[in-house]
Amino acid sequence: MNLRLVDFFTVAKSLIAQKTAFQRNLLSWYRVHQRTLPWRTEPSLYKTVVCEFMLQQTQVKTVLPYFARWLETFPDFKTLAAASEDRVLKLWEGLGYYSRARNLHKLAKAVVAMPAPPATPEGWRELPGIGPYTAAAITSISFGTRTAVVDGNVVRVLARLTANATEFKDGTSAVKTLTPLANAVLNPDAPGDHNQAMMELGATVCHRQNPLCTVCPVLAFCAGSKHGDPESFPVLTAKVIEQRAVTRVWCVRDRKLLLHRTAAGARRLANLHELPTAEHIGLASATFDKTTLVAKKKRGITRFAITESIHRAPPPRGQLAEGLVWVAVSKIDTLTLSGPHRRWVTELLAAKS
Repeated sequence: MNLRLVDFFTVAKSLIAQKTAFQRNLLSWYRVHQRTLPWRTEPSLYKTVVCEFMLQQTQVKTVLPYFARWLETFPDFKTLAAASEDRVLKLWEGLGYYSRARNLHKLAKAVVAMPAPPATPEGWRELPGIGPYTAAAITSISFGTRTAVVDGNVVRVLARLTANATEFKDGTSAVKTLTPLANAVLNPDAPGDHNQAMMELGATVCHRQNPLCTVCPVLAFCAGSKHGDPESFPVLTAKVIEQRAVTRVWCVRDRKLLLHRTAAGARRLANLHELPTAEHIGLASATFDKTTLVAKKKRGITRFAITESIHRAPPPRGQLAEGLVWVAVSKIDTLTLSGPHRRWVTELLAAKS
């Protein structure tokens, strides 16, 4: 067996042997230093579910205003289930990964059709948009199930606690490897608080860079700190970033802007609006040059680094191709646009006014 794995298992066994003291230190710290967050004050099953969906691949500071507006508009499963998808997506606009909103909407409909919400991870995994992590988070926090939650923050904490130098090909493989350890050190008397404490520790103390080791409540148990370089854990294979270029068109006529609405059955951005691509209006990207360039924007989506060049274009002739729509500038705020395109359209309209 790889020596690094032998070392990891040895250290992991030592941590498990001291788990009572580890749990006590972690929980004492959490109950004093946890951030005041709206899903923790007057908690409810519904708030926990909503926040877990919103927090997937999104930072807390970004989620907070969305969460407040969401609870104001959809205060419970019943209200959310009764809403139209367009209204749900509009309220989600800017958070990205819109399949989360659609799945949350479907989940609400499923929950209100049940005699009672499920109380086990297995029951929750039958619902739309629920994977192992979300099921464990919801049920441990809301029902006290003894199931560990393992996300990127918890992976980082556990890898540093055990000085695990295994090179993981991705986050998923790291989660799979470290979940048994997470369950082994889980506090059975307060699983929800323990899980939140582990995530809170990773988010506020055990940072990716410059971890605050001097104020860490579990420093005494950390092999990574003893190793002298906690930032070297976990070891994740670097992502290969693929460069992509997209040519978009800016076409205004009679105070109407040409947009493209993605088909309802599309895998991504279904029913959302964006600026059309050159191909949407039947032109090749090579048609445009620097003289027609309005703006150049960059954004990242998963493993792609995308450069989007926006060019002035004449209005299409004849009948519009499928998905293309003319929208009055005064009505654009009523539509749901992808987050980046909302910002770009707003910026360009302001510049042209």
